[in-house]
Amino acid sequence: MDNRYFDLAFDIPVKQTFTYKIDDAAHAGIGKRCLVPFGRRQMIGYIVGERDTIPSHLEPAKVKAIQELVDQEPLFDNRDIALAQWLADFYLCGIGEALGTILPSARHLPRASTIAAEEITDAALALSDEQQRAVDAIIGGQDAKTFYLYGITGSGKTEVFLCAAQALLNLGKSVIYLVPEIALTQQTEKAIRKRFGTLAAMIHSGLSTGVKLKEWMRIRHGEARIVVGPRSAVFAPVQNLGLIVIDEEHDGSYKSGETPRFNARQVAMHRSAVEGARLVLGSATPSLEAWNMMIQGSMTRLDLTKRLSGGAIPRVRAVSLEHTGSSLTADLKEALRQTAQMGKQSILFLNRRGFAHFYYCRNCGYHLICKHCSIALTYHKERSIALCHYCGYQSEVPKACPQCGSLEAGFRSFGTEMIEEELHRTFPDLRICRADSDTTGTAKKLDEMLSLFREGAFDILLGTQMVAKGLNFPGVRLVGVVFADTGLSMPDFRAAERGFSLIVQVAGRSGRFSPDGQVIVQTLRPHDPLIIKATALDVEGFLHSELAVRKLTGFPPYKRLIRFTLRAKEEARVEAAVKELAALVQPLLPYDADMLGPTECPISRIAENYRCHLILRGSTMGTLHAAARRAYEQYDQEKDNRVYVEIDIDPVSLL
Repeated sequence: MDNRYFDLAFDIPVKQTFTYKIDDAAHAGIGKRCLVPFGRRQMIGYIVGERDTIPSHLEPAKVKAIQELVDQEPLFDNRDIALAQWLADFYLCGIGEALGTILPSARHLPRASTIAAEEITDAALALSDEQQRAVDAIIGGQDAKTFYLYGITGSGKTEVFLCAAQALLNLGKSVIYLVPEIALTQQTEKAIRKRFGTLAAMIHSGLSTGVKLKEWMRIRHGEARIVVGPRSAVFAPVQNLGLIVIDEEHDGSYKSGETPRFNARQVAMHRSAVEGARLVLGSATPSLEAWNMMIQGSMTRLDLTKRLSGGAIPRVRAVSLEHTGSSLTADLKEALRQTAQMGKQSILFLNRRGFAHFYYCRNCGYHLICKHCSIALTYHKERSIALCHYCGYQSEVPKACPQCGSLEAGFRSFGTEMIEEELHRTFPDLRICRADSDTTGTAKKLDEMLSLFREGAFDILLGTQMVAKGLNFPGVRLVGVVFADTGLSMPDFRAAERGFSLIVQVAGRSGRFSPDGQVIVQTLRPHDPLIIKATALDVEGFLHSELAVRKLTGFPPYKRLIRFTLRAKEEARVEAAVKELAALVQPLLPYDADMLGPTECPISRIAENYRCHLILRGSTMGTLHAAARRAYEQYDQEKDNRVYVEIDIDPVSLL
């Protein structure tokens, strides 16, 4: 057919689509990508609509032609376009940006191989009574569609998820199984591949773009019906969706840090509602939003209260770091020694990589700050540099205070690199491995390290939060939290929630297969109510007390937030812009909303950009969202192009 016209969306921050023509339209169609001229460059566009005539505002001579079709078959369909449009509308971005987030980015699709459907093997473990009741509720519930599997660490949540998935697959449905970390993706992938064979597909950042695209097409064709991955897997184009699982639901990594700043939990709720699927969330430490929904009855709570595999709840105790000459207390050192003598393993957790964390002069009070950010530099001893963990800036380590010349200056606090050095010094006969982003690098290397530890090749595993969640190590008797106070004093309303959750989650790695598990929590504030509740593993007590704080202070889940963050190279420019935006927002706010700011961000400078923000807070998202949209549209028409604006719906951090 000659002279067909197609509407294209591009992965750029614009709301509109653009019309192009093609002389021979036989192979063109919705869902394919194409190469087109766009301004002075060539770009890949997504075909999202087709038409017989051009829009009335365009001149026929100015309609450009599609140069090349990238795909032989459609990469997406009208259902995917509808999901992208919802994403664009809710998170206030362009539909092209939404499609760019949803779709794999490879230029050309590798030749597809046809894989025969495989029978599902019934390799399920025997379920406890609690587990069986949970599975029955999920697969048999006619009225309830959203469930929360609230179970202590080691209570067998994964087996409930897998049995529910198997039941839905047997009914011809498809399943999306979300996990927060690459490390968990690989652990879950092994369990799912063993159970479901070629019916399983994996989507995560550790795959090449070509492999991702190949998996995407297997899913679209219905060859893969259970998809595992972190947050981006929520967009998988499964056919006949029956179940979405969100494991470790509380985890902040389900929230994207780039436009569109989507939360996989919100997307999963939208997809399950639109497609009539069941949604099951699970954690030992639920988010406050999910806990509040359970209280209100909008999520059906399912409890797992017993540890399986012969394990018992570990003994947890807090140990003060005050008056300690090193980063490891005598109590923790003795416990490490005893555990090794018993032939058992230990995990040490510290959510700080590097050797030491801030440079301080006792004489004049000087701090060594990144020249591009308002962030202290971290000392990395192995590389002999001071490094900014936000922008990557590197500096030589000063031999004396750069401000006053005093020798009473140096790096304070400690990171995983310093702990590793002290461990080797204290326990020269033990086998120690460190797992953080400096040592693992790739998902494959991390998986290899964790596999070696699981097989008993190391006595002590030292790591950051990648070892804190969901991982199952049969030989672990002892867990040590090296410094529990990290992050608790951050100027962010979720600081307590994140800190509590990390302590409880890492404690859960201990004693899963033995009755004598131990957890030692090192802290400078052993009498802090949060530390007391964390060491008592009092999850419900913490959640109820933190809900009271949130209600009193007017933060989620009792209020909804929309955050505008503005950044620019010039401080005066960004301050003027945020005041202009605030003036536009103020008269549009509904009666039940207010505005926090405008003010500089707690981290006021990153990568040479000054940062200011304003936060809209209201009782309901609908009217708050409408006000934010209208204000931004008005601001966008007159905005200073040297100021960049980020919009975050329901932010998980205000730093």
